[in-house]
Amino acid sequence: MNFELINNVFTTWGNYDKCSTIPTLDAAHLSYSDFFENFMCKNLPCLIKNVSDNWNSSKNWVKNGEINLEYMQENYGHTNIIIYNCSERYFNSQKCEKSVFSKYVDYWHNKSDNSPIYYLKDWHLKLQCRNSPFYDVPIHFASDWLNEYFLQCLDDDYRFVYMGPKGSWTPLHIDVFSSYSWSVNVYGNKRWVFIPPNKEQNLKDNLNNLIYNIDDISTFKDYIEVMQEPGDAIFVPTGWFHQVWNLQDTISINHNWINGCNIESVWHSLKQTLGNVEREIMDCKDMQNFEEHCQAMLKSLFGMDYYTFYNMIACIVHNRIAGLSDPSKRKLFHGYTIGINHILFDLKKCSEVLQMFVECDYIKKTSYFTEVKKDIYQIKEVLSNNT
Repeated sequence: MNFELINNVFTTWGNYDKCSTIPTLDAAHLSYSDFFENFMCKNLPCLIKNVSDNWNSSKNWVKNGEINLEYMQENYGHTNIIIYNCSERYFNSQKCEKSVFSKYVDYWHNKSDNSPIYYLKDWHLKLQCRNSPFYDVPIHFASDWLNEYFLQCLDDDYRFVYMGPKGSWTPLHIDVFSSYSWSVNVYGNKRWVFIPPNKEQNLKDNLNNLIYNIDDISTFKDYIEVMQEPGDAIFVPTGWFHQVWNLQDTISINHNWINGCNIESVWHSLKQTLGNVEREIMDCKDMQNFEEHCQAMLKSLFGMDYYTFYNMIACIVHNRIAGLSDPSKRKLFHGYTIGINHILFDLKKCSEVLQMFVECDYIKKTSYFTEVKKDIYQIKEVLSNNT
């Protein structure tokens, strides 16, 4: 299936002050181009219904109206997982531990009203069971540079399954890399709370720490609430803080992702985080390899450093230029085929962000990035020959 852009000019980032509700759409009547223009480009959240009707997980993971633990145990019991204790706070997250899925099934079978609530998050099930076709990426979310790069170059991904009993929840947070995310409920209902960008400042203390649970502040009402049912996809835009509660036993499939619509925002967030790191350890500025030490701290805090960021962009540039000359290279990791207009859009956005990137002092003095100007020149040459 092809995903393509119809328009060449897009409105950027919507007016958040006018966003008071989460629009509800139907997957069957929402084109890729409409979603791209009205939600991704404007960075506005939405709920899309009837996304997972034909997924194998919707058929195999649910039996007689309940989660089919026997099927999941038989097929995934050996896989590695991370579980979070919803009752134990760890900084602004929850205490977590590594386990295997078979032990989590045992917990699920034996849990009682007095048992701790353990939430299975960030389960790399698709990576661990590559040949298990338990879901299909919704076409609306097909432009995914992050997973395209991680799967091709690092044999890693940002594709997850979440599974938690009634009462499990996630503290108020923003997604890794300031990325987009999408989440589809396979089973159960969730309550979501969204806070538009910059309004989260009202939820920080004197030390600039974000509140752990938004329900702890009864006076704050500057948020948008939405209920998610089975088959619903939630689109979480860049920079929107959010919190989620499982109202029933729940399973969802989730991706973090980056593309041409939010890459500039990701770059600004990355650069700002590095600035914060440098200021925090300014008293060590004369130490040997200070800049490299800052990059290591940046990767720990943000999940990505300048090297990973550039390598991702370079990967996308290579893939898109190859796709222009070879139609077989247009088929991406999830099985969809990218259209020519979309390729040109992606290259234009790569050129724009690389131009910002190359102007940084750190980039100018680091030999690793000597190819950036060549990348920019090559993209401009390709765009001039194809427009």
